[in-house]
Amino acid sequence: MTVLELISSEGYYGAESMLVALAQALSRVGWEPIVGVLADRRFAHTEVAEEAERLGLRTEVLPCGGRWDRQAVRRLRGLTIERGVDVVHAHGYKADFYAAAARWPRRTALVATCHNWPNRLPAMRAYAALDRLVLRTFDEVATASPVVAGTLKRWGVGATLVENGVDVERFRGAEPSLRQELGHGSGRVVGFVGRMVPAKGGAVLLEAAESVLAVFPDTTFVLAGEGPARSEWEALAARLGIAGNVVFAGVRRDMPGVYASFDVLALPSYEENMPMCLLEAMAAGTPAIATRVGAVPKLILPDETGVLIEPGDAPGLAAAILRLLRDPGEARRLGANGQAHAERGFSAAATARRYAALYERALAGEGRVGAPGWQRSGT
Repeated sequence: MTVLELISSEGYYGAESMLVALAQALSRVGWEPIVGVLADRRFAHTEVAEEAERLGLRTEVLPCGGRWDRQAVRRLRGLTIERGVDVVHAHGYKADFYAAAARWPRRTALVATCHNWPNRLPAMRAYAALDRLVLRTFDEVATASPVVAGTLKRWGVGATLVENGVDVERFRGAEPSLRQELGHGSGRVVGFVGRMVPAKGGAVLLEAAESVLAVFPDTTFVLAGEGPARSEWEALAARLGIAGNVVFAGVRRDMPGVYASFDVLALPSYEENMPMCLLEAMAAGTPAIATRVGAVPKLILPDETGVLIEPGDAPGLAAAILRLLRDPGEARRLGANGQAHAERGFSAAATARRYAALYERALAGEGRVGAPGWQRSGT
């Protein structure tokens, strides 16, 4: 059976990482995945296709002229017919719209994953209102977060809880490639990974960094990723007088080596679903500090698999970072426990089995998207 994993991407972030990990794992459980990317001609981002190709996955890049392109709908419909696609699995608003429009006249089974809740910007609220109507035409809808499931329920869309998964072996035992670039021998490195938007809390991390540097002035704070808040965060680092200790590393293609370079990962988000960067850091054995939002408390069991703090609490984040930098033994314990937790409960193989079950149910016509509740999928 063939499944098209479809996304309209703005770079290579959590949803893209989840999609690639899922596609790899699906190929090991009897499904033939194709990674499809709707590439907007105005600012085409095909990084997810490039990463999928590098890993040996089949890919298709579909040119798309703006927010809505009838030609792209026809291309997508033709692709599903030509490749004999049984299920289209859409990731995100735009992919949902195109998947639904391309469904006819050949009735391909439709599955959607809602990676996060609607943005507060008026335009995004409008897209969310349209999306909740479109999702009612899907056979199955999934999300990794009970919070998002609750939002979908209020929209009248039933959703199955399918937790994200990570390929633990890919991240285990990697060489610290970024640390070598930084020229750090014994210097401390605190990392952040993610799209640079205000909701990720980069400003909170920089405020905490000022306090950490007062105690450990040899610490480097590395922010990996890109996004519209980067220039704002760079300016804040300069205003705080810590720019010399802050490295904006951009988008990296050696993420196992990046996580291996961190003494601590800090994710001070205001909003999250189930962040892939946190799962990846745990898989790498990197001790993690994250905020009590979304599904993060399923990953970070306080003082067992990491450290939980409250959103917006810069002093609390600084204290947590200092605690782990002062006590490397405790940091190693949390990192090892986090790695074991990721391997036991959040493997890419388990996620693939859960999605395969959803695909089978969608093909059998047993979808229940219109139902107002949600349930955890089986393994």
